[in-house]
Amino acid sequence: MAAAGGLPAESADEQGRGGLWAALAGLTTRGRSFLAAGVAAAICAFVLGQEDLLRVGLLLAVLPLVCTVVLYRTRYRVAGSRRLEPGRVPAGSEARVHLRIDNVSRLHTGLLMLQDRVPYVLGPRPRFVLDRVEAGGKREVSYRVRSDLRGRYPLGPLQLRLSDPFGMCELTRAFSAYDTLTVIPRTEPLPPVRLSGEAAGYGDGRHRSLALAGEDDVIPRGYRHGDDLRRVHWRSTARYGELMVRREEQPQRARCTVLLDTRDLAYAGAGPDSAFEWAVSGAASALTHMLERGFSVSLLTDTGSSVPGEGAGGFAGTTQDSSDSAGLMMDTLAVVDHSDGGGLSRAHDVLRGGNEGLLIGFFGDLDEEQAAVAAKMRRRSGAAVAFVLDSVLWTQGGLERGPVEERLRLLRETGWTALAVRPGDALPELWRRAGRERTNAGAASGGAAGTAGGWS
Repeated sequence: MAAAGGLPAESADEQGRGGLWAALAGLTTRGRSFLAAGVAAAICAFVLGQEDLLRVGLLLAVLPLVCTVVLYRTRYRVAGSRRLEPGRVPAGSEARVHLRIDNVSRLHTGLLMLQDRVPYVLGPRPRFVLDRVEAGGKREVSYRVRSDLRGRYPLGPLQLRLSDPFGMCELTRAFSAYDTLTVIPRTEPLPPVRLSGEAAGYGDGRHRSLALAGEDDVIPRGYRHGDDLRRVHWRSTARYGELMVRREEQPQRARCTVLLDTRDLAYAGAGPDSAFEWAVSGAASALTHMLERGFSVSLLTDTGSSVPGEGAGGFAGTTQDSSDSAGLMMDTLAVVDHSDGGGLSRAHDVLRGGNEGLLIGFFGDLDEEQAAVAAKMRRRSGAAVAFVLDSVLWTQGGLERGPVEERLRLLRETGWTALAVRPGDALPELWRRAGRERTNAGAASGGAAGTAGGWS
């Protein structure tokens, strides 16, 4: 549940900065009609000399003016709050927005119309009519929002329309606070797949290593309460003058980098079912899956940028902050857009100086030059898997193969496990195919291909 900040308590006269003349602009059609009829009757009475008609005209003209003055001078103090459940939703899912209005004045309110401003992609603008709210009372209403397009959408500010009992005038009061609904990419659960010759999981197959090997090369640390005395390193104890013990074997967390190609020229079409949205959704699914399996995960785009706040080793899974790490990555993917099309060289520069590990790439169109750059991204001691989306396949319904097969062949020659993505393909099935192809390739080469990283 994501709680939104409360809207500040405000009184009606505090918000009427435009003065009484501005309040007259709030006359309804009924109020304007009464005013016009009263003025017309008064003029006719003056011309015809009819005093009774003049009295009627004055009554008709004065009534909307009196209602406006009374409504304008009424000192309502109303507090509002908004709560989102949840504040982060996948595309195509619904979120519920709860609104609460508290009357903190000593007077009961008249008829209130509550309206919250929402972007059109989230649905129609919600409106609620609240009857009289007693002094110290509250009213709660809610509405649902839904978007098939990922992004960050502002909700608010909340608007309150006050009306007099005769419906002559309506005044709008707007609160200043607003909140943000984050629509993240859809994710799919991926099956457990292991690459050939690689560790299965963090607990039973991750590489464990000592800092240095040998009795004389052990790097010790200070003794801690509860350490086994059999691990005391006497030579270091004599050197430092305090009890020192040998270091325990430290688990080396497997690393994974998810590369998302965002070049504008690499994708054709737009909308929720476009190739680019499939790639973003696929990257989100891969990130979530690898975090759940305990990998240190990094997100990288073709521009060389990563997630704000990401450490040098990426975000770690199976930790207390794993959900927060996934949330940061999803927030980044929620607003990721097409880049300027500068190519994949910037991402290659980042990977060249980075850590070893599994590389999962989601690519759009690859011409000969960009395919060559992508081929060089594969690290010598890490597995690499590429999902390539070709515009010809997506714009023509997969009727033509296009140049994607040539690009896949180039990637496979450099050690990538490369698959073409066609419209309607599901990532879980492609994930299984990639695992089978990697296993077959490892068996054919005697298990020599790819020895670090893996899926589980």
